[in-house]
Amino acid sequence: MQVGLIEGRFLQMLVRLTGARTILELGMFTGYSTLMMAEALPDDGKLITCEIDPKAEAIARRYFAESSHGHKITIRMGPGLDTIKTLAGPLDLVFIDADKPNYSNYYEACLPLLRPGGLIVADNVLWSGKVLSPKDATDEAIVAFNRLVHADPRVENVCLTVRDGIMLAWKRTTGERK
Repeated sequence: MQVGLIEGRFLQMLVRLTGARTILELGMFTGYSTLMMAEALPDDGKLITCEIDPKAEAIARRYFAESSHGHKITIRMGPGLDTIKTLAGPLDLVFIDADKPNYSNYYEACLPLLRPGGLIVADNVLWSGKVLSPKDATDEAIVAFNRLVHADPRVENVCLTVRDGIMLAWKRTTGERK
């Protein structure tokens, strides 16, 4: 369930490469990925992270309080789709790592808020190989998400085989062609 060191360092690199100043994270868990991305933000950058589990929130808050980058982080408790509705954008980077059945909904809700040239990063898109032979609704949801992103002319995408699969979807700028 947790982002590991390799993926955490990769997220840091993506934050730096995109010049992100405003990040939305859907699914915080214990806050490791949150802290890794916050570390790469400029001092006045902000990261809004969404979580529904109060136990995970308590763990994460403790780590955020100990970090010199904790001031960049705002935790929003409750369903991520509700939080997205309250945001005005523009977002520079979105990291999706929450409930898998909502991946497509998160994507569609966040893409209009993402600046041109911004990046959506989705974790677990290989889903332990279950995307090759989906057997349940969660497997099917990940397959549907992958197909949605791949077919979307608003983005360029690549699926990386880092850990359990990471989908990168770069929002095209005006005039970009597929």
